[in-house]
Amino acid sequence: MIERAEVLEDFTPYLINRIIARYNKGVESALKAAGVSVAQMRALAVLAEAEPCTINELSVLTVIKQSTLSRTLDNMEQAGLIRREARDSDNRYRRISLTPAGFEAYKTAWPAMLAMQDTMLNALDPTERVTLNKLLVRVFYDIRHHEF
Repeated sequence: MIERAEVLEDFTPYLINRIIARYNKGVESALKAAGVSVAQMRALAVLAEAEPCTINELSVLTVIKQSTLSRTLDNMEQAGLIRREARDSDNRYRRISLTPAGFEAYKTAWPAMLAMQDTMLNALDPTERVTLNKLLVRVFYDIRHHEF
């Protein structure tokens, strides 16, 4: 068992998945106090930076399957956090954007995300954090399938 764990620890995708799973679990309770789920927070964060988005764009940027995201957005719309508006040229496409309440929810919940990031990266000094982020951005841009 230990040998297998050592092999897995040399497999970068395994480590990234384990780290993100732990991050999401750690931030989940803090976000509950703010009244949003991890999936909702991902949508809030993306929309705060890149609104409006289509569901396809939002699915890519939040890393949430479109079917799951659709249900999440339904709940967010019912809670008054987002609005969906048809494009002028095509009613099949909806642009999703934050409402003022959605932006307030984002501002309330974002500190929990930052605090968990600090916890996650606690073992790294500031220079190592910058280096890690630069390396991850390089990998991300090399393997991405979308322009965004």
